[in-house]
Amino acid sequence: MGDAGVHRGQVRFCRAADGVRIAYAVHGDGAPILITKTWISHLQYDHEDPVLGHLLEALGRIATVVRYDERGYGLSDWDAEDLSFEARVGDLEAVADATGFERYALMGMGQGGQVVIDHAARRPERVTRMILNGTYAGVTDEYRARFEVYFDTLVQIVRFGWTLPDSRFRRVFTDSLIPGGTEAQKGWVDDVQPRCTSRDTAIRAALARRDIDVTHLLGEVEAPTLVLHSRGNRMAPFEQGRLMASKIPNAQFVPLDSDNSCPLATEPAWSLWLEEVSRFLAPERSAPPVRSSRTERAEELTPREVELLHLVAEGLTNDEIADRLTLSARTVERHLSNIYRKLGVSGRSARAAAVAHVLQR
Repeated sequence: MGDAGVHRGQVRFCRAADGVRIAYAVHGDGAPILITKTWISHLQYDHEDPVLGHLLEALGRIATVVRYDERGYGLSDWDAEDLSFEARVGDLEAVADATGFERYALMGMGQGGQVVIDHAARRPERVTRMILNGTYAGVTDEYRARFEVYFDTLVQIVRFGWTLPDSRFRRVFTDSLIPGGTEAQKGWVDDVQPRCTSRDTAIRAALARRDIDVTHLLGEVEAPTLVLHSRGNRMAPFEQGRLMASKIPNAQFVPLDSDNSCPLATEPAWSLWLEEVSRFLAPERSAPPVRSSRTERAEELTPREVELLHLVAEGLTNDEIADRLTLSARTVERHLSNIYRKLGVSGRSARAAAVAHVLQR
């Protein structure tokens, strides 16, 4: 991809299963890594981000970095009706398909961690490695009361202070994200928040994320995993990181001496973060990225998709398939949409055509 820098103008678009346009960008060289960032995201400002800019720049020197704005944010469609967790996981898959990479590493930051955990557990054939940075799988019982108070306060702050010129309301979130930041860094985060999405979308997105819990999927993650967590993280307590590392079968845990969600470039913890991530991704750098054309990919169904089609062939409804596979009905619908797209079938006959395809294999 050439220069590793995070630049303007390298934004592309793909469409999710429901037609929502998702903006993504690619920079760097090497094996691919897809990143889901925090809920404050705007690709246009990545190049000037004083909080994560150094991270993106450093990753671009050792990997091909794919980053994207979630639905409702940044350069993606703000007016998306569906802000559900299932839709967000589908967006990651849409971006992965659009890049043409068959296999890739994942990095989940903040609330993006839940998305990559779900994807890694559901699509092990595509995920080579997973990095979880300052995130959590779900809210533990001992933290729930504190979380609910913080969450309710955050929603009220968004409701009343999102668009005000005075940023004191938004500073509450900023202080939780980077308590050790300089005034200039905090001011940038204060100012960028209302540029990332509308007040109403921010509220809807927050409410949709309140009760997400993928703790039950941690044991199903097959990919080697690196969990990095700051000891003083105010957004996701340190115990949340330790818990994830203890439940993922092939996980390594790296505590960081920082109070920030991700170490800032001036902190000693940043050197440790970069050293550990570079070491963890080193095996991927020895193998070239694997791409295939859309035509080639269209013939390939994952084992999960084949399993689902066999259940369709048995005459099960989407709800019955969801119960059998312990999925949501929306996830089943998303899998079917992906299957139809891969096989190039559509309309009323798509379901029958897809079943015929799998039974002929």
